[in-house]
Amino acid sequence: MVENPILRGFNPDPSICRAGADYYIATSTFEWYPGVQIHHSRDLANWRLIARPLNRPDLLDLDGVPDSCGVWAPCLTWHEGLFYLCYTVVRRFDGNFKDTHNYLTTCASIDGGWSKPVYLNSSGFDPSLYHAGDGRKWLLNMIWDHRPDRTFFRGISLQEYAPAEQRLVGRRSIIFDGSGFDCTEGPHLYRFGDYYYLMTAEGGTGYDHVVTVARSRELRGPYELDPAGPVLTSRYDPGHPLQRTGHADLVESPDGSLFLVHLCSRPLPGSRRSPLGRETAIQRAELTADGWIRLASGGPLPEVEVDVGSAPDAPERPPVEQRGEQVDDFEGPDLPAHFQWLRSPRPGELFSLEERPGFLRLFGRESPGSFFRQALVARRQEDFSYEAQTEVWFEPEHFQQMAGLICYYNSSKFHYLYISRDDEVGKHLAVMSCEGELLLDANFPDYAGRIPLPEGEAIRLRARVTEDSLVFSFSDETGDWRELPVKLDASLLSDEAGKGEGAQFTGTFVGMCCQDLEGTCRAADFAWFSYRPLP
Repeated sequence: MVENPILRGFNPDPSICRAGADYYIATSTFEWYPGVQIHHSRDLANWRLIARPLNRPDLLDLDGVPDSCGVWAPCLTWHEGLFYLCYTVVRRFDGNFKDTHNYLTTCASIDGGWSKPVYLNSSGFDPSLYHAGDGRKWLLNMIWDHRPDRTFFRGISLQEYAPAEQRLVGRRSIIFDGSGFDCTEGPHLYRFGDYYYLMTAEGGTGYDHVVTVARSRELRGPYELDPAGPVLTSRYDPGHPLQRTGHADLVESPDGSLFLVHLCSRPLPGSRRSPLGRETAIQRAELTADGWIRLASGGPLPEVEVDVGSAPDAPERPPVEQRGEQVDDFEGPDLPAHFQWLRSPRPGELFSLEERPGFLRLFGRESPGSFFRQALVARRQEDFSYEAQTEVWFEPEHFQQMAGLICYYNSSKFHYLYISRDDEVGKHLAVMSCEGELLLDANFPDYAGRIPLPEGEAIRLRARVTEDSLVFSFSDETGDWRELPVKLDASLLSDEAGKGEGAQFTGTFVGMCCQDLEGTCRAADFAWFSYRPLP
C-alpha cells in the first residue's frame, strides 16, 4: 500500500509515462527554475527526483514573469525510444489575456541534454502530445478565449504535429466544448479498444476541481461524456483529507493495469488553507465492461491508501516519520537537487558554490518582490510541521543590504528573518513579513525589534513551523537558541490566503536569500542548511 500524496509539497499537474519498466512523472514549476520536475520510479510507490530538463536559456527564460506564471502543466510522453516534453510558458496572469506560448523538446535520455525547443502555438495552455497507432502525432491544448462575453475556456483543440517539419500542420479542430463544470483544461488522449478517450480537468483548480472523461470512435469526435459524471473529484466531500483533486493522467503497467495520477491538496486541519500547495497522488483505474474509465475503488472519491502492487527490485518506501533530518553542507560542485531559485536562467549571477568552497554564496540582488533577479535559493515545504536551520556569514554595510532565512510563497506572501544594518543599532536581526498585499506592502513588526548582533561572526537562524504557526529563532555557534517572542501565521503562505486568494498556483518554500538594493552585490555565505519534519 502507498499513502497519498506520492509527491509531497508543491508538485502539481502531473503527467505520467512509462518507458519499459520505468515510470516518470513530470510536474509544473511555474516561476521556479529550472523548469519542470521529473520524478522516477520502478514500483509507483518510491519516487526520486531525477531531472529538471528546462535548464538553459534557450529552453526557458522566465525573467519578468509574474507570480504563478512561467511553466504550466507539462506533458511527458515516451514513444519509440524518445521522450517528448510539451510545456507552456505563461507570461501574463491577470485580466482577459494570458499570453501562453507552447513548446516541444525531446531527448533520448530522461536526464540528458534536451533538444532546442520547437515552438508550437500560443492559442492556450496545457499542451499534450498524442502518439497515434498509425505513426501520426497530434497536439491537444485548451483554447483561451479573451472575449468579455464568453467563458475564458473555449474548449479543447486538436491539430496534427509533423515531426519532420517540426511544426503543426492541417486544420485546428475544437473536439470538446467541456461540460457544465466549465474551465475545461488539462487534456490527455488515449486509445483503448474501439474508442479514443479524452480526459480533461474541469471546474477550476480549487475545491470544485473534477476530472471528466469523454469518448469517441473517431479521433476528431464527437465525444460523449461519461454519463456517471466525474471520474475523480472531492468537491462533494469537504471533509476528505485529499481536496482539490483533478488534472489527471493515465499510465498502463506492463501487466495491463491502469493507474491514474492527479493533483490534490491537503488543507491544514480545520482550515481551507494549503501551504504545501498542490501535490501529486495516485489511484488505481479500470476500464469497465461498458467501456468507461473509472476508479477501481468505485465512485469518484480518491483513496488515501492505494495498492499499487510491487516490483521485485523496488525498495520499501519508508514511513514519513522515519524520513529524518536532511542536511546540506554545500561541499559539492552542484546545488543539491531539491533546491531551486526564481526565474533566472543565469544562476551564476545569483549564487556560487565555488567562490568560497564549502559554502553557498548568494550575491545580493533585487528585493523579495522582484520578478527579475532574486538571490533566493529554497526547497519545498513537504510537511505540515517542520524545522529549518541555516548558518550565515554576512556583514552588511547599510540598511539596503539584507540576508537570512525566508519562508516564501511568492513575492507578496512571505515571512523573512534577516540580518541588516542601520545607524541606530548597527548590525542587527529583524523580521519582515508580507501577508498577501499585492503591491508588496511589507510589514516590519515591532514585536521583535532590531536585535543587535556581533560583528564578524556567524549566526544561526531557525524557522519552526507547527501547522499554521511559525516561530523564528537565532543563536550563535553554541546552539543556545533564542526565540523571537511572536507567532507568525504560516497559513498565509498558501494560495487560499491573502488578497491573492484563489489566484495563485504554487506552494511554500523555505530557504536562503540575500538583497543588495544599492546594486553592489554584497554577498552572504551560508555554511549549511537543514530541514527536519516534526511529528
